[in-house]
Amino acid sequence: MACQSSLALGFLLLISCVSWSSATDYTVGDSSGWATGVDYTTWASGKTFNEGDTLTFNYASGSHTVSEVSSSDYSSCSTSNAITSDNTGTTKITLKTSGTHYFICGVPGHCSGGMKLSVTVGSSSSPSTPSTPSTTPPSSTTPTSTTPNSGTMSMVSVAVLGMSGLAAFVLGLF
Repeated sequence: MACQSSLALGFLLLISCVSWSSATDYTVGDSSGWATGVDYTTWASGKTFNEGDTLTFNYASGSHTVSEVSSSDYSSCSTSNAITSDNTGTTKITLKTSGTHYFICGVPGHCSGGMKLSVTVGSSSSPSTPSTPSTTPPSSTTPTSTTPNSGTMSMVSVAVLGMSGLAAFVLGLF
């Protein structure tokens, strides 16, 4: 009996160590990829971006670039002060910090033609609200909020409640 209880408690401890949330890999533009003529505002609408998520930009190597830029460079379609830049055909960017991230294509005329994306990233430690990306220039004082919705139960709370129920069930068997 003691051995079975110890085994059950060990199993519960192991399960409680498992991460209950996982990062999402978003393919920018889905099957259209990173290209001219794609509405990235529509693509990003309804998606919730969090720290740890990855944006994968697929495009023809040499035909486009992906540059992460500041808000002002996003507005002016400038890559002169790019935070990161790539033109290899597949660019993966892990969203490591909360706040708004801005991406543009540096090929002349592409950004001004709409090949730009902004995503608002929520903190991984609290629930975030859906992002509201825009292909129009953001204001220089765009506030971002990561205040959790008080009516929303966090994934951690759900996990704890689920584990409590599982523990009660397993221990009830012994």
